[in-house]
Amino acid sequence: MAPITEVAGRRLALSNLDKVIHPASGFTKGELLHYYATAADVLLPHLRDRPLSFLRYPDGPDGQVFFAKNVPPGTPEWVATAEVPRSEGPARMVLVQDLPSLMWAANLVTEFHTPQWLIGAPGRSDRLVLDLDPGAPATVVECCEVARWLRERLAADGIDAYAKTSGAKGLHLLAPIRPTPSERVTEYAKTLALAAERALPDLALHRMTRGLRPGKVFVDWSQNAARKTTATPYTVRARPEPTVSAPVSWDEVAACRSPGQLTFRAPDMAARIEAYGGDPLAPLFNSGRAEANALPEV
Repeated sequence: MAPITEVAGRRLALSNLDKVIHPASGFTKGELLHYYATAADVLLPHLRDRPLSFLRYPDGPDGQVFFAKNVPPGTPEWVATAEVPRSEGPARMVLVQDLPSLMWAANLVTEFHTPQWLIGAPGRSDRLVLDLDPGAPATVVECCEVARWLRERLAADGIDAYAKTSGAKGLHLLAPIRPTPSERVTEYAKTLALAAERALPDLALHRMTRGLRPGKVFVDWSQNAARKTTATPYTVRARPEPTVSAPVSWDEVAACRSPGQLTFRAPDMAARIEAYGGDPLAPLFNSGRAEANALPEV
């Protein structure tokens, strides 16, 4: 029998707490759930009102890993859900609005992935994302160089950008924007990727073409499409170690000289969150700042 735990008045069955989920460091499911409970204050605002896509890895990254968008079987009736438009017809998806729902979802052992729009305005992005993905032998160090150029380029358009690690190999840039049709945001993001490639021809790419990737950074602009999702800030990734998609300061980006400097694991995060005094990505929720960040004409 799975132990029953009460979370904010909801009863939850939490299972297999001693099971090793991240084999490289022996990190268990119980430790994973503890991380999400302690990170909830900074994570929940990034999940709230955004339909959740689950990338599940219940037996660790070496077991079956599968993507699920629809409401999973057995979802408690108190977990919020919403109908989401899709090209193949509407679907019902989970909304993680509170701590009990977060812990229920975490018990499924999942990466959290969310779109750039809120459920009240599907397909109208309230944030811009650029996913910087290095092709070996390039690493996050090269991503940082591209990120700094993109930050300046966005600033020239009056847009403030914030950085987080992907939790895998690369870096994500996020910016709050006035709600804008996703197609337009995608188009603008593509112009940024093209501009980066022109300015940094030995470093940046705007196309994913595998043959071009070695030693360069692919500036993935496509995750702004309404149907796409990006790893949510503070999610643990399905990797041998419990690496986190962690916010980083621009000072940390500027100082990065080796990948290990921007690799953060779940046990590292409580101290980082405390040192920051909260969430460095909190400006993403500043509606006044977003309203000022209107996209220029492309």
